[in-house]
Amino acid sequence: MNPRRKKRLAIVSSILIGLGVVAGLVLYALSQNIDLFYTPSEIIQGKKDSGLKPTIGQRIRVGGMVVAGSVKRDEDSLKVSFDLVDVGPTITVQYDGILPDLFREGQGIVANGVLVSETLLEASEVLAKHDENYMPKEISDAMGENYQYDETKQKFKKVDPAN
Repeated sequence: MNPRRKKRLAIVSSILIGLGVVAGLVLYALSQNIDLFYTPSEIIQGKKDSGLKPTIGQRIRVGGMVVAGSVKRDEDSLKVSFDLVDVGPTITVQYDGILPDLFREGQGIVANGVLVSETLLEASEVLAKHDENYMPKEISDAMGENYQYDETKQKFKKVDPAN
């Protein structure tokens, strides 16, 4: 091989290796910022189809119903903690900030944050429903027929399947 071809080959291979490294770094950075959606049951038991459970320190989105009577507010700051449930176990969400105006006990919400322990989410954002009949599709699918919307109380309530 003559020196001119060797030089071209070295330049082309250097460019390809550089592009590969850049692509790998971009994919790694993007994977760190992905918010995966989970329900409280999936956090504790894992996803039904894959058994995938979030790891401690992972950024996730959690959707569920705020358990009635579980909202605890700190008197000296904006810190709030509340429990979320779907059809199974509950998790606790801690949030430091102003909750949306539509936030109430017994309604569906979505919280974005970091999983601190197996049952504790440190939320950076809490999103409430936009009207009285709204519930994220993932939550309504997970809850199935166990919950119905009560127009008089304007919140979801658990329905006894025996009745």
